[in-house]
Amino acid sequence: MTTIIKTINSLFPLSANTIQLLEKHLTLCHFPKKYQLIQENKYCKYAYFIEKGSTRSFWLVDGEEVTTSFSTEGGIVFSMDELYYNKMSEEFVETLEETTAYRIAISDLRMLFETNLELANWGRIIHQNEYRRIHRTHKECFTLPAKQRYEAFQEQFPEICQKAQLGYIASYLGITLSTLSRLRGK
Repeated sequence: MTTIIKTINSLFPLSANTIQLLEKHLTLCHFPKKYQLIQENKYCKYAYFIEKGSTRSFWLVDGEEVTTSFSTEGGIVFSMDELYYNKMSEEFVETLEETTAYRIAISDLRMLFETNLELANWGRIIHQNEYRRIHRTHKECFTLPAKQRYEAFQEQFPEICQKAQLGYIASYLGITLSTLSRLRGK
């Protein structure tokens, strides 16, 4: 839990009581590489705090995987559709490597957000940051050439550059694998 608590506290410091409350709802899990934590058109029922490892989120569009996000150590992954709208997920989340995570039931996470102001504020901040990341990525896809998009990606996700398949990164950047290979070769 060290990495997770450190990341949470860097965003919004939690009291020892709130950390203990959160920990009561967590279950340690280990997942192999390419394990699907969340699947499209299914209820997952859990959110996952990543202690060690990384994940990618993606949609299937006409049979092709389109990478939408990456999460690394200290992050949390869940289906926003399920958490906020009580609907089945519209995307997949899979591990990029062996991953150690702590899971929490979506129902428990909702309850904690509703009853604990510290966790509600932490949740607000992670969503503010995610909205900003999505907004920035969207802007970059429309305004920056491929080389600058890749440079921005390297700054945002340096560890993913070492862990993820190039095809996943190219998909996220909205460029072809050959373009990304050419950019990396320069």
